[in-house]
Amino acid sequence: MAYEDYRASAFEQSYRCYPVSFIEKPHLEKGDKIIMPPSALDRLASLQIDYPMLFELNNPTVGRVTHCGVLEFVADEGLIYLPYWMMQNMLLQEGDICQVKNKSLVKGTWVKLQPHTKDFLDISNPKAILETTLRSYSCLTTGDTIMVPYNNKQYYINIVETKPSAAISIIETDCEVDFAPPLDYVEPKKPVPPTLSKKRPQEAEEEQPEKIPKFNPFTGSARRLDGKPMTESVAPVSAPILKQHQHDSENGTKDSKSSTFATRKSGKLVFGSNGNQPTKETPKVAPKNGKPEPSQKAEDAPQKAEEPKFQAFTGKKYSLKG
Repeated sequence: MAYEDYRASAFEQSYRCYPVSFIEKPHLEKGDKIIMPPSALDRLASLQIDYPMLFELNNPTVGRVTHCGVLEFVADEGLIYLPYWMMQNMLLQEGDICQVKNKSLVKGTWVKLQPHTKDFLDISNPKAILETTLRSYSCLTTGDTIMVPYNNKQYYINIVETKPSAAISIIETDCEVDFAPPLDYVEPKKPVPPTLSKKRPQEAEEEQPEKIPKFNPFTGSARRLDGKPMTESVAPVSAPILKQHQHDSENGTKDSKSSTFATRKSGKLVFGSNGNQPTKETPKVAPKNGKPEPSQKAEDAPQKAEEPKFQAFTGKKYSLKG
């Protein structure tokens, strides 16, 4: 008796399948609805089946199974029309035999999707596009690949997992959606951290001064302007002489005057000194008392400093008378 009741409430029939484009209804490619013959409606109406009507499609040749809904009963007898993406999942060709069986599915609570390309994630709002597309679907089956058309482009998405069963109904139900990484997604390579030096900081500081050359002024070889070889060796000018020259150049006007007089006496030509400018000197008459003027003493002072003159009869006086 139970077996007869099951037969009375079951629908199972074999049909030849074709794409929905054969009946000029390409809009059905956006969902999972099929077109069945009117005889199937008469048979289903006489059975005690649950609504909405859902069906299990089976390809007996390769053993592929999926699930779908029905939109209309206007197909020719012995034929059904399926979306082309569904025929691809079932590995069906035009005119192949497909078994159709009514099926009751539980409402889904969770589904995991995986896009084929990462271009789907570049859409401004992929969640809204997916919700709009799934309104045309009645059920989802684990292992299927659905097609989401958007902006004149087709995006294919795999149904990785569904809960609470391998096939669920998504009609009038709240279903959580999770995304897996796209099939063409490649993880970026992690940057390699720079290798730390094994030397201690103190050793690195000790090596640093050795690498920086010290500044040595006036180091080089002397050359003549006429290109002839040097006959006399010129000693390199060292830094202490340069410092002494700078120190002497920073003295007051008194030192500059004395150096000017010294250069005049030695007979050398000094560029930039007062000795280059001719000076008019008036002959001075020695005073009667024989004492030189202050200016004359200032001129004789550097001369005495350079080389002492011979002075005769210098010493103590002694009287012959005793």
